[in-house]
Amino acid sequence: MRPMLEVADIVRQHGPAYRQAHAAHLGRTERRVLAAIEACRTPALGGHSEHCTDCGLVRYAYNSCRNRHCPKCQGLARAEWLAARQAELLPVPYFHVVFTMPAAAADIAFHNKASVYAILFHAAAEALHSVAADPRYLGAEVGAIAVLHSWGQTLQHHPHLHCIVPAGGISPDQSRWIACRPGFFLPVRLLSRRFRDVFLQHLAAAFSKGELRFPGTLATLVDPAAFATRLDALAGLDWVIYAKPPFAGPEQVLGYLGRYTHRVAIANSRLVDLDDGRVSFTWKDYRQDAKTKVMTLPADEFIRRFLQHTLPDGFHRIRHIGFLANRHRTAKLALCRELLAAPLVRYLMTPPPRFAISAAISETADCGAGQDVSCRALELRGSPKGPASGARRATKAHPTHPITPVRSISCRRQSCRIAQRCASDPRSSLHSP
Repeated sequence: MRPMLEVADIVRQHGPAYRQAHAAHLGRTERRVLAAIEACRTPALGGHSEHCTDCGLVRYAYNSCRNRHCPKCQGLARAEWLAARQAELLPVPYFHVVFTMPAAAADIAFHNKASVYAILFHAAAEALHSVAADPRYLGAEVGAIAVLHSWGQTLQHHPHLHCIVPAGGISPDQSRWIACRPGFFLPVRLLSRRFRDVFLQHLAAAFSKGELRFPGTLATLVDPAAFATRLDALAGLDWVIYAKPPFAGPEQVLGYLGRYTHRVAIANSRLVDLDDGRVSFTWKDYRQDAKTKVMTLPADEFIRRFLQHTLPDGFHRIRHIGFLANRHRTAKLALCRELLAAPLVRYLMTPPPRFAISAAISETADCGAGQDVSCRALELRGSPKGPASGARRATKAHPTHPITPVRSISCRRQSCRIAQRCASDPRSSLHSP
């Protein structure tokens, strides 16, 4: 069911004005994201049509942009990713650990996303590895799945890592599995200090190599003395690391991962209203027991906050750490199961197919006349106004499907759910001749 309001609606109405007002500061990535969301599931990207040979009803379905920042295009990617991860889950408790950087470091990260976000991943991985390897705390090699989020509930820039970590690890001689104490992972204060120290060391190294830029209000940090002062201030702060209680089992881990891995800055379901150039959306105030509130922003400010969270091209926002690292994950997981004497168990069904028109029609157009419904490719139309590079790139990932007959079903105009939905929902993409 299509939400009443989508980010795409806001971009289509106010995106052109935003591009014009911020033309001097809008980067290529942001322009591509706006173009992709604007063109998503419109004739600009082509699609297919479903024709009922009994009553002549036609239903149009347009291709999605598949941009990783689009709120509508993450469902299939999430399902496929979770299906690939099911073989990697171990029959042990899992902890959720969150690594957060202070605002003074986040300001630098905003203008140096690729460099500083990579440092964030490295510092979290090193903190987990070094503290867990200490025999006083665990004495084992641990693994984790780390997911980068760069937003808070009000869409402000708030970079942090969500790490899902098995409660234990492999002993140094690889002869046994060492489990964490029940309900306790690692000392959080020690993790925080180690994370802070490694982060600042790598940030200083990036500065020395000239890899950081400091525009606008950060221009004074170009001076080495000023940058050293900023590092000293950051070293004096307590960096926040939060370790949540362990999950009940692998099934809960998969459900939890699904909520975090392919999330974008704001879901369409949180949008409340777009009226007179102002956007209203819900947010949770965690300072008041996660009470749900409504925030209203000018459309220009809403788009600005949304675009703060675009990632550089090719940047991986999901990474694997420790014994889950890509280079040896398969071998290390096999060793973990051997040490745990645990068989491989799959906890999730296989992902849905990429092209499942028959199922979609059968749910909405089953009225039993026994006629065929055919699927036909639609030609691409011109992209919307504004930079079209994002839309064109998205189109390459969506070749139009060949004309394909599907399940032998049909719809009669009096009883067909497609016809009923077309009449009741003016926003529907269903049309009868």
